[in-house]
Amino acid sequence: MTVALLNAMLRPLLESRLPGWVEPRWFDSSESLLAGAPEAEIGWFDAFQFDSTGEALARAEKLRWVSTVAAGIDHLPLAMLAERGVALTNGAGLNSITIAEFAVMGMLTIAKDYRAIVHAQDRREWLFDAPGKMELYGSKALILGAGGIGTRIAELLAPFGVAVTMARRTPAPGALGPDEWRERLGEFDWVIVAVASTAETRHMVGQAEFAAMKPGATVMNFSRGFVIDTQALLDTLRAGRLGAAYLDVTDPEPLPADHPLWGFDNVHITMHLSGRAQNLIMQRGADRFLANLDRYARGEPLLHRVDLALGY
Repeated sequence: MTVALLNAMLRPLLESRLPGWVEPRWFDSSESLLAGAPEAEIGWFDAFQFDSTGEALARAEKLRWVSTVAAGIDHLPLAMLAERGVALTNGAGLNSITIAEFAVMGMLTIAKDYRAIVHAQDRREWLFDAPGKMELYGSKALILGAGGIGTRIAELLAPFGVAVTMARRTPAPGALGPDEWRERLGEFDWVIVAVASTAETRHMVGQAEFAAMKPGATVMNFSRGFVIDTQALLDTLRAGRLGAAYLDVTDPEPLPADHPLWGFDNVHITMHLSGRAQNLIMQRGADRFLANLDRYARGEPLLHRVDLALGY
């Protein structure tokens, strides 16, 4: 029997579907997670606190494979997992539908200035003209990151008539490479950040990138807050060069109540909610986990295995 340590909230989704060679052990607190970790060969350690997940991984010396529904895994001890030869599979793509819908919602909100309409309703004021005149049709978007989220955003924007250009780390037909997209920034109405969160992507959008953007462009971030240099963003907003910023993630996070980003009328802060605006991620994660269990038993490559050296 192979011991699998699993979060008890997954029990209704997994218990009746687990193969006979798996001995499930369920944790329902950080304490029971830490207590069960030393015996686990397989773990789905998504827990109640990130620090307890890290401590559990440190204790799990028998661990061979750990699964998570998180797409960003910068909070996990990747070097330790690599040293021990532990396979890590992540949730890349599980959130792509809802995050992409948030992106389109944000673009429409900005283009039509829906915030002004809501405020008018709050005042019980009837508007006789539309506050936002921009159409998505015919606009141009640059998507930084061609993973599940970026690809899904591009798919949703196609029926709106948005001309989408993808930028990606590895060369691909029709996409801009890592050394090409910066020189094209001035062409785009929308710059949408959906890259993996790694040391390489820290502050990849900073003073030089903001200066190169088209005046009045909108920047949107669905990656990690640190991918955008917050000080550079503030400087650009104060200079009036950006049309808007739509930030699902911020640096720091949570954003303190007295942070200056809250004070701009053209900044939209959605508090890292885009991936949470759904009720299917655990079901999708369970389906992926079970598919990988079959692969694990047969010795086949696991789906969505993270390259621990690259961090995604």
